[in-house]
Amino acid sequence: MLLLLLLSLATVSHVSAARTYFTTSIAANISACPITFYGRVYKTLYVNLMDSNVAFCFKGPYRPGSKNDCILLTKGAVTRGYLGTGQSTYRPGSSFHRGLPQLTGSSTCYVYVVTYTVNTRVGVFNFAQFGEQGALAARLYSAWSSSPVEAVVQVDGVKLDDWKMTINRLITKDISGCRHSGVLLLPKTGKCESEDFSVTCSASAVLRITPCGSREICRGDGQCVLDATCTVTGSTVIDLGGKVVSVPDRCAYTLMSESGVHLQAVFQDRRRKDVSFLDHVILHLNDSGVNFHLGQGGRVQLNDTKLSLSSTPVEHHGVQLSKDQTGVTAKLVHSNYNTSIFFDGYTAQIHMTGPGGNTLQGLCGNSSLSLSDMKVSAYSSSSCEKQYNDTADSQINCKTVTERCNLLKEDPFTSCHNHTNPEPFITACTNTLCKYPAVDGLNCQFLEAYARACSLQSKDTLEDWRSKASCPSPRAFCQDKFCSAHEFCADDISGGTSCYCRAIFGSKYRSTNTLGEPTICRHNSASLTLVGCLLEEKSIDYSVLHLNDPNCRGQRDSKTHMVTFSFDSSNVCGTVVKANSSKIMYKNAIMTRDRSKDGPITRRDQVNIDFSCFYNQPDIKTLAFKIKDGSVIQQIVSGAWKYTLTMKAYTDADRTQAVESSTEIQLEQTIWVELKTDGLDDKLVAVVTDSCWATNEASSSGSLRYDLIVKGCSNPADQTVKVQANGLGTSNYFSFNMFQFSGKSGDVYLHCKLNLCVKKKNSTCAPSCSGGKRGRRSVRTTYEDVNPAFITMAWTN
Repeated sequence: MLLLLLLSLATVSHVSAARTYFTTSIAANISACPITFYGRVYKTLYVNLMDSNVAFCFKGPYRPGSKNDCILLTKGAVTRGYLGTGQSTYRPGSSFHRGLPQLTGSSTCYVYVVTYTVNTRVGVFNFAQFGEQGALAARLYSAWSSSPVEAVVQVDGVKLDDWKMTINRLITKDISGCRHSGVLLLPKTGKCESEDFSVTCSASAVLRITPCGSREICRGDGQCVLDATCTVTGSTVIDLGGKVVSVPDRCAYTLMSESGVHLQAVFQDRRRKDVSFLDHVILHLNDSGVNFHLGQGGRVQLNDTKLSLSSTPVEHHGVQLSKDQTGVTAKLVHSNYNTSIFFDGYTAQIHMTGPGGNTLQGLCGNSSLSLSDMKVSAYSSSSCEKQYNDTADSQINCKTVTERCNLLKEDPFTSCHNHTNPEPFITACTNTLCKYPAVDGLNCQFLEAYARACSLQSKDTLEDWRSKASCPSPRAFCQDKFCSAHEFCADDISGGTSCYCRAIFGSKYRSTNTLGEPTICRHNSASLTLVGCLLEEKSIDYSVLHLNDPNCRGQRDSKTHMVTFSFDSSNVCGTVVKANSSKIMYKNAIMTRDRSKDGPITRRDQVNIDFSCFYNQPDIKTLAFKIKDGSVIQQIVSGAWKYTLTMKAYTDADRTQAVESSTEIQLEQTIWVELKTDGLDDKLVAVVTDSCWATNEASSSGSLRYDLIVKGCSNPADQTVKVQANGLGTSNYFSFNMFQFSGKSGDVYLHCKLNLCVKKKNSTCAPSCSGGKRGRRSVRTTYEDVNPAFITMAWTN
């Protein structure tokens, strides 16, 4: 009968039955045919007949609560049985394989248990081994029970599964598994040993420990999945694996390409021609021919339509778009990956999660790809690859910049280092700021990019980093400030933001010191166009400019921001027309206001651009200025003392930022002038600045004169003049707001008359200046000197 049963379970080539009988319990040596039970190999099988259960165990006899590996069945009518091993070959096609398609290979032996009630067989159990896999075939007869029997599977004493065993029906069960560090993994399941290692149990119960890729992490089910961020900031692309490439030009490149979705980045110049920056990104969808343009200031366009966005996401063509004070976010709904694109106008960060092991196209997938292969010609100008070499910025201290960038190595950023490498961001930071000034938010841009990459990878918000780095709360720079294609948004002198000319675009105007295009002259008409961003750089409000007729003002193009002035025979705008036998001359001017309404000085930017045409010989005359200052050192002989006097100008109240020959000084800007001596005994002598005045020529007695200091005190007619420490020691200083002579664009000279004052008891060398008015003092003569000192400083156009 046993042989017939075995034949019903498998194709048997040979049977050898060595039986061991039992009535209550048995510990049988099965080393001749070891059995794998959920990832462990056993050489002993324990069978226990208890009051209400039959137990098949492998670690020892069954005891409730023990950490045993067992199969428990309700006892039914079982009273005795026998156990044995046999040699056989269960090949593919056997009842085992038909019941369990996941079995591979063949089995060469088996362990069987036959149970009885008195002389009636009630159950047959057959264990077989298929390589790393274990299987059980069993049949219960009606003598065991008249209804289905529940079998409970325990691993380490914990219920793993329960089987419903139908009476008089052959069942096959997979008892395979893998063990790793004492933990059971069922076939086709896995776990993570760490974020970097995946542990899986294959369908054929083979344990695999696999390191995840450089841009992958292990998920809870043991799958290595892509979970990485690509950051594009400045001219640097930090790909999903943390590698760095620097874009050297102003072309467009593919960042990511998958499933008919392409993300492209366009780079442009700003203040320098030799440093490029990310300008905008384009999300292209193949199927619908749709382009999403994410631009400066938070502007988003769907093809040619500007979208109005808020913090509530809206979906267009499978892309969810939202906008808040930090920037714009685009999420791809229909994609092989969960992809989120963030852009704040200066930095783009692409966070991707999804299937691991795939190779993504584009610089974000692999920054070592050839730039020429990734170039997008449709969005690249013909001259975008041209290289420039600007003069190095002498005011940049690369050592200081490096120290700033290396803040990413310190707390609190260290909490991110395990999952977000700071080195690529430090490289991007130093490469940019060692060549380009830290303006327009750049001082914090690279730190901000790292902090956000950290939060995307670990949800660590690094809330304390801003106070340490002196960075403001997260807010997109120049949000809702929209500039034209040849402009970029930048910090201006007033502390706000303006649209400045890109260096390459503005170079042709700066090289000729003009504010716009040449005059276009036609028959008895003319027009002249000024560049809006050049006007903004000089803080000139285009709306106050007009021609000779104040009612004739410039027309500003809403897209290009160019401002055009024109006149013709129907609207002469105050044009002066002269004619002779050879030509007709039309003459006008662009100006701010009638100069006759100004006093002797002005602190407003003066604009007076000749706007003239000759019928047969067009011409234009323009005026632009750049005020510069410097220092003068002279040797002075005064009375019995010989000393050195230095007069130096500064742009800050602490007098640490000296005015150099390259320093640009704006009208209305406050300047501090320090008069400092060397060689005087400050216990005996004080220096008194008696008077300072400005002229329009080198002579101190020039035809135009404007007083700043009179008899040791500030000119009461100029509230911007402040005199400090005058007559208190061997140095003093004063401040005033920059000006130039009305109607004059030539040189301006500053002259100061100084006196030495001998310090005496009960007297003072300091002039009396009460209530802003000069007063008479009986001790006035204490600082008079027979040889008053003069020193002259000039600032010129």
